[in-house]
Amino acid sequence: TISSEGLKINNQNHLVPVLGTLIKHEMQKLVEGNVPGESSGGENTKHHPLLLQLIAKEANCEVDEICDFELQLCDTQPSVVAGAMKEFIFSGRLDNLCMSFCSLKALVESTSTDHSLDHESGVRMVALFDHEEVGSDSAQGAGSPAMLDALTRITGCFNHSNSKLLEKAIQRSFLVSADMAHALHPNYMEKHEENHQPKLHGGLVIKHNANQRYATNAVTAFIFREIAERHQLPIQDFVVRNDMACGSTIGPILASGVGIRTVDIGAPQLSMHSIREMCAVDDVNYSYEHLKAYFEEFTELDNKVKVDC
Repeated sequence: TISSEGLKINNQNHLVPVLGTLIKHEMQKLVEGNVPGESSGGENTKHHPLLLQLIAKEANCEVDEICDFELQLCDTQPSVVAGAMKEFIFSGRLDNLCMSFCSLKALVESTSTDHSLDHESGVRMVALFDHEEVGSDSAQGAGSPAMLDALTRITGCFNHSNSKLLEKAIQRSFLVSADMAHALHPNYMEKHEENHQPKLHGGLVIKHNANQRYATNAVTAFIFREIAERHQLPIQDFVVRNDMACGSTIGPILASGVGIRTVDIGAPQLSMHSIREMCAVDDVNYSYEHLKAYFEEFTELDNKVKVDC
């Protein structure tokens, strides 16, 4: 039983979506004057005619114009602010649209005035990659040359003749790998290390792992924490239990592939990877404020940091 053995789902047998019933489909064709069993999908017999009709309607095209497609099914219910105190956000794909939103908003707002970049010697950017949840090994994933190619093209715009400019830019760059973090769940408190229990409303979480599942080190953690302290923003730390496996992010992929200093951070959330995820309203604002301050102050702060080797 589920209560004694847990819920065991077979991905092949138990997660197949239900498009409709055959009898309803045949009855509808009779109403429309079609002959039962007649295909309305033209030569495209890989897919059910009903599915092709739905896609054609949404794409505003004819069925015969569909050459092929990639289909991913997801929850379409709108995100909501809920809870007795209206303190939670319930939404699909908070991991990692929440951090993507906060990063983009912070970047835009950090350059919102005419003089925002007067004293900026660096380039502020946000990179959003695909396929993080399945390994990042794709043409548009973090494991591709996309980041290095972008840095090469950007530095090339400043000086075409200086072959060392890219190398210097990488050495001075700082990557914030922003990916949601696991908050402490009141029903599963044993899943967290007792001294590292990120909480909702507690601000961004700095993630640490000695096996380099996260790319944070002492220097990068200090810089990000210092920005929080300057603005009196809450900050938390996460270390996985010694007897549990640890997830990872694109931080180690980019840190090792490009050679950029990296800190792994994220807003705390519950029900990660479920259809409906949950985070705190306050943490969205904390994340935005923290990342905005990072964009505005990193260059100045980094110039002051001296590391004893």
